[in-house]
Formats: sequence, C-alpha cells, structure tokens
Amino acid sequence: MALVLVAGAISVPFWGASSWMREFVEISCYFIFAMTWNLLAGYGGMVSIGQQAFFGLGGYAMLILGNFYGVNPFVAIVIGAFVAGLVAIPVSVVAFRLQGGYFAVGTWVIAEVFRLTFSNISAVGGGSGTTLTALRGIDRFTRESVTFWMALLCVVACVGLVYLFLRSKRGLALLAIRDNEVAAKSHGIAVGRIKLAVYVVAAFGAGLAGALYFVGNLRISPDAAFSVNWTAFAIFMVIIGGIGRIEGPLVGALIFWALNKFFSDFGTWYLLGLGGLAIVITTYFKQGLWGYAQQRWGWSLFPTAHQLIVHRKN
Repeated sequence: MALVLVAGAISVPFWGASSWMREFVEISCYFIFAMTWNLLAGYGGMVSIGQQAFFGLGGYAMLILGNFYGVNPFVAIVIGAFVAGLVAIPVSVVAFRLQGGYFAVGTWVIAEVFRLTFSNISAVGGGSGTTLTALRGIDRFTRESVTFWMALLCVVACVGLVYLFLRSKRGLALLAIRDNEVAAKSHGIAVGRIKLAVYVVAAFGAGLAGALYFVGNLRISPDAAFSVNWTAFAIFMVIIGGIGRIEGPLVGALIFWALNKFFSDFGTWYLLGLGGLAIVITTYFKQGLWGYAQQRWGWSLFPTAHQLIVHRKN
C-alpha cells in the first residue's frame, strides 16, 4: 500500500494543482522536523526546545550555497542538512554538559545565538533577511515539481531510516538510555556515543526540513528561520499524534497543517485554541491520538516493539 501511495504521489506534478504541491511540501517540512524531534526527545529522552537552530542553519546554508557559490538549490538542500549535522557536533559539547530542564533551556539559548549571529551578517540581509535568487533561471513547473519530489523523497527516507534504526540494536539501546541512563551504561551501552549520534541525526533532519522549507518559500530571515515557534509546533504535533511513535508526528503534522490552514487568521485565538487542544489531549489521551488508537484497536503502521519469545521444552 505504501509503494502504491508513493508511486501515485510521484505523478502529482503532471496532473495536480500547484497549490497541492505547495501544501504537500509544507506538510513534509512539518513532519520531518517533528519526526526528528520525536527521535531526539520521544525515543532518546533529550527534550530540546532549540532545534530551530539547525532548522534555520540548514535554510541559510542552502541559500548561501545557492546564491553565492552557484550550487543548485536542490543539491544545496542535502548539503545544508549535512552542514547542520556537522555543526551539531561542537554544539553538543556545550549542550551535553547540561541535564534535564537545563539542557532544554540551554538549547534554546544556543538557537538564539545563531539567530543573533545571522541578524548581524549583512551579506545575507541581516535582520530583514533576503531572497533565494538561485532559482531565477528555473521555470516555475520545474521548480515546483522538483521541490515536490524532493519533499516526497525526504519523507520516505526519513520514515524508512528512523524505522530501521529503531528496529536495530542501537535503537533498542537508545530506548534503554531514555528509560534509565545509569542502568544502560552499567550494561555496557556506549551512552555518550549513541546520544551524540542521535543528536547529530536530529540536527541533520531539522536542517533538511529548514532547507526544504525555504526552497519552497523563496525567502528567509533570522526571525522566521530561528523562531522558537518551530520547536513549539513540533512539540505540539508530537504530543497530539503520540510521542515515542513513528505514526505520531505524521498524524500530528496533518492535524497541525489543517488547523493552521483554516484557523491561523484568528491570530491570538488560534494560538489559544492550539494550547487548549494540547491540554485536552494530554489530559484525556495521554499517549496521543495514535497512541490511543493503538491501545484500543491495535493499530500499528510501523511496529518497532521487541518481544521476547520463550521456548519451553516438554
């Protein structure tokens, strides 16, 4: 069924409206960002509220490569994600010195440092931002189609790689670290190495989402790229859908996109509505909407649980 859906989606640029493709790219960015945040916090237990640092970094890396170095912007999307992942390595040296709530606040501070830094770089427009000019020579159909296909490829790759990782021994080790870091270390798990790997992968995913988003948006600014709203919305999507589940960010991204599309014009009331919905879900559906459906009806699109089967001899 998944292969049929992907095959059908590939043909959308040839018969679908431009607005459909733009909406899909937006949903894809929400989903990728929420999925990698879920990997970091839901599976790894590292609650970060500063992942927008890598989201914005991926977007700016893509723009700089495209505008100033002549790199094809679609190729620059992947390079921008790698840049975000590489920057996460030295950033982790600072972030991992903090634990619990201090880690969450510390990552936010790091994101603000990135925002202020890019606000003072005049070459990329400073605080007002700049436009992605590298796409000027590409016709609209090609630009929208390739952006759509890139978004589809990124979504499929994100789901597939996260699923395979969680089904592996390293994924099981990550869950052990989340549940009890001291116990995991006592059983020989390389806690520091696995946490660093997950942090870098989450940064890569956030950078990928940022680069893809601003290719579709065609304009970037520090306030838009490094806004804490990105992580706040990711937390909302993961909590609504179900934290610690691959399906959770997908369900949450679709719900958030629908709410944003139809109710964002209400301004403050819209944000209050999001908060109210989050309170209701966390009160009555503590494991999210998909978690509730999974418990009640046994639904599971991407089962990652491990079961111990004991064979008894007669």
